[in-house]
Amino acid sequence: MKFDLHIHSCLSPCASLEMAPSEIVARAAAAGMSGIALTDHNSSRNCPAIAECARRAGIGCLYGLEVCTAEEVHVLTLFDTTEQAAAMTDWVYAAMIKRVNDPEAFGDQPVVTWDNDIVELEWRILGSAARKTVQETGAKCRELGGLFVAAHVDRPAFSVFSQLGGIPPDAGFDAIEISRTGGEDEWRAKTEGFAATRSSDAHNLDDVALVWTEIPDAPFTVASLRAAFAARATAVSPPLRFGAAR
Repeated sequence: MKFDLHIHSCLSPCASLEMAPSEIVARAAAAGMSGIALTDHNSSRNCPAIAECARRAGIGCLYGLEVCTAEEVHVLTLFDTTEQAAAMTDWVYAAMIKRVNDPEAFGDQPVVTWDNDIVELEWRILGSAARKTVQETGAKCRELGGLFVAAHVDRPAFSVFSQLGGIPPDAGFDAIEISRTGGEDEWRAKTEGFAATRSSDAHNLDDVALVWTEIPDAPFTVASLRAAFAARATAVSPPLRFGAAR
């Protein structure tokens, strides 16, 4: 089973406005993915839309968000249901600064329906950090029944290594993510004891499912992924050798 656990929709301020849930699902299905996860910055408000698109396309989907913690570490929180993801979003929103987004400075943040109608523009600055630590974010994710993944650990910014110098022993990560250009062997050595994943971190349609993670065939659920992560039963696609990691 191949899947891409780190994809941004048009809701993320740094993502292309072409990243409609319907287009994301179409690209992932065409690439042969068994499952995907929507992980917009600090919000899951486009998860109901992608849930309907995935249902119609017959592709597995998890729902989550890429949280920016107080330490400016990016982490993925992944759930089976849109309701769990919404609860995580509410918790993150309560910990964010209450400043209104300036689209000209930070980008548009449209909340959309499955058939691409814009419902509203999210007013919060989704690119800002929440006032919650890595440990607090992990604890809340686990409380809600989710998976907790350290995002792009090999990047020089917004990773546990760039911000904290390594993985805190009490962070509670289920797995670590290597970026699409990262060297697997190097980072497996630095993150011994954790299952490795590789995802696209797609912000543009052409990036969806460029890289992926594989596990033995199983339902695309949090429980199946947690079991595979615990057994270190993941295989990752080769890194891309062109372009710059975002």
